[in-house]
Order: sequence, then structure tokens, then C-alpha cells
Amino acid sequence: MNENVVDILIYLYENYMDSEQPAPSEQADLHEELVAAGFPEKEIYKAFQWLDELALQRDSGSLRPQTRHSIRVYTEQEIMRMDPDCRGLLLFLEQNDILDQANREFVIDRAMALDSPIIRVDDLKWVVLMVLMNQPGQETAFAQMEDLVYNDQQIYLH
Repeated sequence: MNENVVDILIYLYENYMDSEQPAPSEQADLHEELVAAGFPEKEIYKAFQWLDELALQRDSGSLRPQTRHSIRVYTEQEIMRMDPDCRGLLLFLEQNDILDQANREFVIDRAMALDSPIIRVDDLKWVVLMVLMNQPGQETAFAQMEDLVYNDQQIYLH
């Protein structure tokens, strides 16, 4: 099997966060379920670590928007891992008020934390969804992003 962290995040989202089914109360029980579902131990550990770091970012509140008209300059490493389609998606989401500057930075951080040399647009959409779900006051943006993820339409022009 070639599952990665994003596959585990999708599994968790679709089975617990987007359903009426309650998540197991203990991380060990959730770990056992993921192993039984066929996910590799190493990837499960990485997914739990990824989610823990996401929760820590939410609680830090360290980023504040500077100006509505600022522009994001990507680092060389970000450019290598996120192709123009990924960067275009982020720009589209920001221009359409689905992402603000702080959440864009959270998304970039969480995308770069994925253990893959190239970040695909579909994976980035899930990262955006998970970040927005984790941010208080982002219910409308989350609903719009969820719509974009599940409708799987071309959502931006370049």
C-alpha cells in the first residue's frame, strides 16, 4: 500500500469529522483502527504529529495580517514542492476570501510538513480544508472549501 499522511487525514475527516460517528476517545484506539484499515504505522505516527502541530498553531495566534494588498513571496523550497497550480490555488482562495493571510501561512506550513517531495493540488485542497476546520470563526470559508473539495471542479483560471 502506498498511503500517505493525506490519505489518513482524509480517512479521519470522512469517518469522524464529517459524520455523526464519534471518534474513539483514546488515541491508541484510533491508532488501532487505522492499522486495521491498512495504514502503515509510520504514516499514522506522522499524521498524528501533523494534527498535533496544527492544533498548536491554532492556539498560538502568532500571525496577524499586515495589509490586504500584500503579496506572498515563496521560498525556493516552497516553489520546488508547490507547483504553479498549487500557488495559484492559494492565490485564488485568498482573493475570494476563503483564506486570509494568517490561514494561508498555516496552510503553507502544514503543506510543507507533509512527507512528500511534491505537493499535489488535491492534497493541498485537503490541507486547506483541515486548517479551516481547525480555525474558530472560519465556518463560512470551511463550507466553501468543503464544496470545492467534494465537487472537484477547476476552481481557478491561470
